[in-house]
Amino acid sequence: MRRLFPVTDQTPARSQDGADREWSLDELADAYAYPALAADGHWLRANMVSTLDGAAQHEGRSQPISGDTDMRIFGTLRALADVVVVGAETVRQEGYRPARAREAFAARREAAGQGPAPAIAVVTASMDLDFSLPLFTSPLVPTLVVTGAAAPSDRVAGAKAAGAEVVVAGEGAAVDAARAVRELAARGLRRQLTEGGPRLLGQFVAADVLDELCLTISPTLTAGGAQRIAGGPSVTVPHRLAPACVLEEAGFLFTSYRRI
Repeated sequence: MRRLFPVTDQTPARSQDGADREWSLDELADAYAYPALAADGHWLRANMVSTLDGAAQHEGRSQPISGDTDMRIFGTLRALADVVVVGAETVRQEGYRPARAREAFAARREAAGQGPAPAIAVVTASMDLDFSLPLFTSPLVPTLVVTGAAAPSDRVAGAKAAGAEVVVAGEGAAVDAARAVRELAARGLRRQLTEGGPRLLGQFVAADVLDELCLTISPTLTAGGAQRIAGGPSVTVPHRLAPACVLEEAGFLFTSYRRI
């Protein structure tokens, strides 16, 4: 059974007709549309998947707990974004490649004043990245590397030589999460999507700059010691979000919660 339940009027999603059919990409894009932004505004959303018992990964990767519809939503969220922000460890583990242009979203992106595909922004303090990978050497849109001012100079030079744009968002080696959001927005990348990993998402949560969480709840159990969707130090006061929409298919729940 497939159902789409808009929870608030902020989500301009069309109700399903009850038929057992695949959601169209237009329906998904409407359900997950970014809110209207002020001239100087930006919006950071996260897209994560979790098992019923709270695991964000199985054997170090998210793919085993995902599914076909989850991947369609993953692609839709990317197609709506100006930039996809991801941690270096996730780039290494998940084998990240450049985002691609998708004809199904071309008109929507053009109407929103966006380029053909989102940029990928890799957050790293150590700059321990393989700059010979296609993510850096042959992206449709130049990849950004977000790091601190004290990052190793030889690695910074290597990133630039590979064609990446280096964004400084911290006074030391570490990246300041709030500053990273601002620096990307200052470059016109205002519709922001982070795909983790858990350490990076935890930094955004701790900095209180996360505006929306798109969470897929996988109908699986893994036990073990896998990470949650967000890691790092606990916040002093839990951040409360409001539900925006819930979708269900084959036991998976696809939820969206927004900043109140």
